[in-house]
Amino acid sequence: MTPPQGLLCGVLLLIALMVYTFWPVKVFASQREKPRLEYLLERREQLDESLRDLDFDFRAGKFAEAEFQVQRAQLENETAQMLAEIEQLRQALRLAGNDER
Repeated sequence: MTPPQGLLCGVLLLIALMVYTFWPVKVFASQREKPRLEYLLERREQLDESLRDLDFDFRAGKFAEAEFQVQRAQLENETAQMLAEIEQLRQALRLAGNDER
């Protein structure tokens, strides 16, 4: 291989790598949209984890009693609202004949 051929191969390889690396991928178009129930179930898991973390942090002394009570009440309130909406969606699915659990 002559030096100009080697240089040409190197440039073509570089162009191919740049195209591969920076080619726009339509990630959003390929993702499916989550049903509301699936989203709520995932969010409920996140809230449960947040409550466990909050309890752990309080026991570790990172929060004052008053601040802990306020944050815990907010998380519990959001969890209760979420559970109510999950139950409503499950009832609607049962009535529609699509029993998902």
